[in-house]
Amino acid sequence: ISAFAPVADIRRTLTPLLQTTLESVLILVDLGSGRDRLGGSALAQVFSQIGCEGPDLDSPEQLAGLFAATRQLIGESKLIAYHDRSDGGLFVTLCEMAFVSRCGLEIDLGSVCDVLPALFSEEVGVVLQVRADDQAAVLACLDSFGLGGCSRVIGRVEQDHNDIQIIAGGRVQYRAARVDLHRAWSEVSWKMQRLRDNPGCADFEYERILDITDPGLHAEVSFDLGENPAVKAILSGSRPRVAILREQGVNGQIEMAAAFDRAGFSAVDVTMSDLAAGRRDLIEFSGFAACGGFSFGDVLGAGQGWAKSILYQSRLRDMFELFLQHPERFALGVCNGCQMLAALKELIPGAEQWPSFEKNESEQYEARQVMVEVLASDSVLLAGMEGSYLPIAVAHGEGRATFESNVELKHLADNNQTGLRYVDNRDQSTLIYPYNPNGSTDGIAGLTAANGRVTIMMPHPERVFRTVCNSWHPVHWGEHSPWLRLFQNARAFAA
Repeated sequence: ISAFAPVADIRRTLTPLLQTTLESVLILVDLGSGRDRLGGSALAQVFSQIGCEGPDLDSPEQLAGLFAATRQLIGESKLIAYHDRSDGGLFVTLCEMAFVSRCGLEIDLGSVCDVLPALFSEEVGVVLQVRADDQAAVLACLDSFGLGGCSRVIGRVEQDHNDIQIIAGGRVQYRAARVDLHRAWSEVSWKMQRLRDNPGCADFEYERILDITDPGLHAEVSFDLGENPAVKAILSGSRPRVAILREQGVNGQIEMAAAFDRAGFSAVDVTMSDLAAGRRDLIEFSGFAACGGFSFGDVLGAGQGWAKSILYQSRLRDMFELFLQHPERFALGVCNGCQMLAALKELIPGAEQWPSFEKNESEQYEARQVMVEVLASDSVLLAGMEGSYLPIAVAHGEGRATFESNVELKHLADNNQTGLRYVDNRDQSTLIYPYNPNGSTDGIAGLTAANGRVTIMMPHPERVFRTVCNSWHPVHWGEHSPWLRLFQNARAFAA
């Protein structure tokens, strides 16, 4: 059975990510009520068994009660983290929470005699993290929904070490380093990845599990998130028009339009056929954005078909050349749009040294959140953002910036044309996968033309300008992430 439902407020959802900086406890809600049936479990399969009796939902009313209780507790902000018990049982549930949170756990099963079924049965259940001060209130709430007999505290986050420790009957039954368990958990995927992808990239990603001091994704913002450089322009009441370009296979136009709209533009859907037929002219707009996607299915190379359709049609070539040379117009190319504009560099003043974008070093499409540094550059869109280290989404198969020689690379650096570069979790420029998701030379992720009016980048700022659209973000960010500043800068320029 499959089902779906709308989420009223995604800001009130929970993930398995544990908070490690506060006093908390872990509560198991066990709808199997201690039966711990192992039939069909991963543990049984490991030993080539099926088992006699599988997990079951003996009381559907309890499941309804669990749903109602968690909704109430979320509404009261009493839950911090949540993870369901499923494949692998309670032990795997807890390990997964520890892996993503990069912490140790101390688990106490109490007087349980049979530890293996308790850890590996796949009965319906959930693990909740709650503040220590809220423990009594949470247990009382669960009891009020008929779950008191199957809910109990089973442990806590361990901040002093990175081990996962299981206690039962007052004795330590099992203890292992989180890193060793994480590598075992990832080993099969790593071996498959080595066969399918670039094995060197697979090894880099697997080995980084060993780095127990890895700070992970983070954010260092060099500007005031509460300031808007376009406030005077917005107060004028005007909404300059920006063309959101669309070609066959482009799919990023909606979020791009939303970002420009939020910054004070009137975003206009403009298809390439509109331009080719003369129904629209780029010069009517203050700027244009070439969006991400897979124009023409990337058959001729990512962005190449789109670019050639412009270069080989005189009307379009002249239109783009006039626009890109106009001192009061701006352009943004993201992902497929970045690849397309790079292929149009002969039409863009000051873009002669731009690279081509080739297949990712991993040999696979990469969709993940990575860290980038905003460099000091002449880009009008990145103005005032230099010195920031920010998470951002990437989603591409051909994003590796490749130069004919180091001369072009040096020229871009010397002339403040490198706007973004990939960094590792310690803010160092890197070629190492997956911090650098495509193997770009010098970690290059974004560039600008010499005049600063045309900016291209492989990452997707338009997909993360709202805080809630980030897969991870600092808890203190408000409605908007720092990436809205890029679009606000565009609005200030268009004033």
